[in-house]
Amino acid sequence: MISGTSRRERAAEVAAHAVVALAALVGVAALVALLGTVLQDGLGRLSLDFLRDPPSRLPGRAGFATAILGTLWLMGIVIVAALPVGIGAAIYLEEFAATGRLTTLIETNIANLAGVPSIVYGILGLAFFVRGLGLGFSVLAGGLTMSLLVLPVVVIASREAIRAVPPTIRNAALALGATRWQAVRGQILPAALPGILTGCILAVSRAIGETAPLLLVGAVAFVRFPPDGLGSRYTAMPVQIFSWIGRPQAGFRSLAAAGIIVLLAILLLMNAAAVVVRNRYERRRWS
Repeated sequence: MISGTSRRERAAEVAAHAVVALAALVGVAALVALLGTVLQDGLGRLSLDFLRDPPSRLPGRAGFATAILGTLWLMGIVIVAALPVGIGAAIYLEEFAATGRLTTLIETNIANLAGVPSIVYGILGLAFFVRGLGLGFSVLAGGLTMSLLVLPVVVIASREAIRAVPPTIRNAALALGATRWQAVRGQILPAALPGILTGCILAVSRAIGETAPLLLVGAVAFVRFPPDGLGSRYTAMPVQIFSWIGRPQAGFRSLAAAGIIVLLAILLLMNAAAVVVRNRYERRRWS
């Protein structure tokens, strides 16, 4: 005999499963509908000419090449500026920083910065990089602003990867006479590398899709030539898509849909690369 309490628990479990399944179904259905609309509008405009031509005020001649190259410049600056600093900060906080009020304050601020809206980083970049340092509306100012945006994410992801390494590995290295840095360099970092790389790739993926900070630090919608230096004017894929979608002509809306497809393809490739890198290093670790 099943008691009344057991029946209620079973009914609550079934109801919870149904609610979760319904929520997942609604989310997937909305995503499929949006992707279907974008593919329907943009697939007809995808071509080699679209990928290699500069933008134009005429929808039939407009291309996406300048925005793609501008995004690559921005991501190069982010990789050089944000990733080493973020990983280094994570190593210090997790392995070398003494427990105390200062360390707790730093950790709390990093966690809070990860949730700050991106527009706030745009205001900071405008005040500090564009005006304070005199970098102007250049690709360097945009790249450094995006570096600030993803830096807390890199720190948090790297710390979690380092924290996931079993403490026995660290203790064994120290027991064999290794210094703290030798243990970190030879044992901790190789074991944490899959998680660190995954977090870094996902952080860069977030930077690729941001628009609001770039609008504040000088990314313009119409630039015919890609950056030829750190002081050059620039545009980026989200900014170009934002500009096209706001124009009244129907041709620009199909261009925006094609740009969204290219942007989504790049993001999916980067996320797939994160999965491949993580799996490869994990197999190498346990082989």
